[in-house]
Amino acid sequence: MDKYNGHRSWNAWNVALWIGNDEPLYRFAIDCIESTKTLNAATRKFMRYFEGERTPDGAKYNPTCVREALSGLTD
Repeated sequence: MDKYNGHRSWNAWNVALWIGNDEPLYRFAIDCIESTKTLNAATRKFMRYFEGERTPDGAKYNPTCVREALSGLTD
């Protein structure tokens, strides 16, 4: 599978872009990370609020893309 700007797909890149650059979304993502013990738990917490939602560009928030985005915030 080809990569998109260093991510697994356009969807993963777009989700990471929004989580990393929209301040309220970024703050929520950081809270998910800091209030849980694992990246998987942080992803589940994030997804409770965004299940079925999409970024303003139309990328779907899904656990794989969100987990990848959150892992980029912990580096």
